[in-house]
Amino acid sequence: MRLPSSWRLLACVVALCLFAQTLVLADGTIARCGEGWLEEIGGYPVLHLKGTPYEMGYQHGALLKESARENFNNILSMDEGKTVDLGPIEVKPTDAIRTIVGMQRQFVPQEYFEELAGLSAGSGIKREDVEIANFIPELFHCSGFAIMNSATANGKLYHGRVLDYAIDWGLQDHAVIIVYEPEGGIPFVNVSYAGFIGCVTGMNAKSVSIGEMGGGGAGHWQGMPMALLVRHALVKSETLDQALAMFENTPRTCQYYYVVADGKTNQAVGMEASWDTFTIIKPGEEHPLLPTPVQDCALLSAGERYTELVRRVQEGHGKFTPESALRIMDRGVAMKSNLHNVLFEPETTRFWVANATHDKAPAAEQPYHAFQLSELLGRKPDMQSRELPLVSQTTAAK
Repeated sequence: MRLPSSWRLLACVVALCLFAQTLVLADGTIARCGEGWLEEIGGYPVLHLKGTPYEMGYQHGALLKESARENFNNILSMDEGKTVDLGPIEVKPTDAIRTIVGMQRQFVPQEYFEELAGLSAGSGIKREDVEIANFIPELFHCSGFAIMNSATANGKLYHGRVLDYAIDWGLQDHAVIIVYEPEGGIPFVNVSYAGFIGCVTGMNAKSVSIGEMGGGGAGHWQGMPMALLVRHALVKSETLDQALAMFENTPRTCQYYYVVADGKTNQAVGMEASWDTFTIIKPGEEHPLLPTPVQDCALLSAGERYTELVRRVQEGHGKFTPESALRIMDRGVAMKSNLHNVLFEPETTRFWVANATHDKAPAAEQPYHAFQLSELLGRKPDMQSRELPLVSQTTAAK
């Protein structure tokens, strides 16, 4: 029997609705642990952590156990056939990092070691391996920019961050968005990788965003590790000035450059915060390493990448939208080793993320995923999802 056309149309609508519902349900809550939970949004893993440092670490380790294990195994295999020049002797990379951990321990707030202890307990990864992987000196070859006011079509501030590093380690296979709600601190988002508690690309709920670029200075390790310093600034800073003061007043390591932005005031700066140098480069301000300033822009890169970054920004000046600002980070500014690209719109806490692929195709050539921190903070887990037990610090220590 042939259904009337109106009924056939209704059947098609119902089928489409069920199909759409299936697509939505393909994402959703994967598992819960304490107040933390793991979900997928558009196929991208998003990890929500909440509570004390130990609890957040345990949630991280339990909810991303297999991914963190595989990630750390890849990283810790770097010892094979390699050595590091550590003063008068050549040592294995992991032995060098053990030395660095010992030197930096006095500069790291205890809360981060508690979080690492929780991560170890939740994942079952040895505590020493967790520390070694998290204290690897980050010497990234990157680019960053902030464009604002007269440089954009609507006057909004856009903060771009290009991470060129370690694509051969397979970090991209373990990419995750981590949404932190720390006790007594400002919630923030960390564009990161399974098992890492430090931050090199992040934004907090007060519209402050930070991205890092590495230089030289290996051996100058008497300070807070860069990735923990970036995170600490996000957790504690409500304004651009507070974030800059955090960097200025904290003992630092190696040679690092940053773009720091505040969407509340539409302000951003470039900054060198190395072991012996603290310099602020304001938008449109010339610097010996940045000889081509552009009005209402903070542009940080090096060599031909800097030249291309300047050219693209000059060409699009006054016309940039989020869509065209993403194109600033295409190859030419991004290197072949482009691990991830992120564009922040700090005022609204929106951000866009692209990652390299398993077969090492650069992030700049991949689609971007769109998120908004304020929306992520308002999400709730499916309470019918699988629940993993949260083992207290006291019980785990027994």
